[in-house]
Amino acid sequence: MIRPLVLFLSIALAAPAAAEPSGLEPLVRRDQMLGWEAVGRIDTGEGDGFCTGALIATDLVLTAAHCVYDRRGQPLDPGHMLFRAALAEGVALADAPVAVTVAHPGYDPATPPSAQNVRHDVALLKLANPIPAALAAPFLVASPGTGDQVSVVSYALGRSEALSWQRSCDVLARQDGLVAMNCDVSFGSSGAPVLDRSDARARIVSLISVGGVGGPDNEFVAYGMDLPQVVGDLKALLARGKPLARAGTVPVGDPAALGAGTGKSRDIGARFVTP
Repeated sequence: MIRPLVLFLSIALAAPAAAEPSGLEPLVRRDQMLGWEAVGRIDTGEGDGFCTGALIATDLVLTAAHCVYDRRGQPLDPGHMLFRAALAEGVALADAPVAVTVAHPGYDPATPPSAQNVRHDVALLKLANPIPAALAAPFLVASPGTGDQVSVVSYALGRSEALSWQRSCDVLARQDGLVAMNCDVSFGSSGAPVLDRSDARARIVSLISVGGVGGPDNEFVAYGMDLPQVVGDLKALLARGKPLARAGTVPVGDPAALGAGTGKSRDIGARFVTP
């Protein structure tokens, strides 16, 4: 039964259009960030490239796999990456260098976005210095519920200096490990946590991977994946000492990470479709 959602995905990626703003709340003051301290901007070290990520342990950041590769499909040097927890107006709650990256082996950086790649577009960043839970409490990773609404907290093009929160966006479809949503995301939102807020503490149930316009109503659609099994695979790779890259072991590549955001140009990746 995956075919309808795969077709929906291919239509969205083929249509050159961008999302319209839809109820984003800027999180600028520290009191506005309560509960979101574990979400941060990942500076990739490739020009002004960035993605969004979230702590799932004091030393582990969950993000999209395409954020840890350059445009040639080569691993980025973790030593040039920085996780900036709850960054707002140039000031982060904590800055932590990245020591190790691991991307899911089911993700192929050399191929265009596809259902297979979206399902596995997940990576972990192991930080050189843990961020205390008392400062930024990590999120739990959970399976998607059956509800028709989720929440997203992200950075993006035009809002790279502070988090923006979309309290509610609609789940349009779930099928065979894929999730389609009408969340307001753009370049730099890659890796942003998709959250289930039905309990007292929000849980990460997916990540933003790719987006475009399509479907029967020609609306903007963002795509993510089911997480628990994929994250478990990544943790196992780390435990076995099989990372994608370690700091200082990868030569610096091209000046922008695939799919990452930048405040200076819209020509910054293939993960989001723009006019």
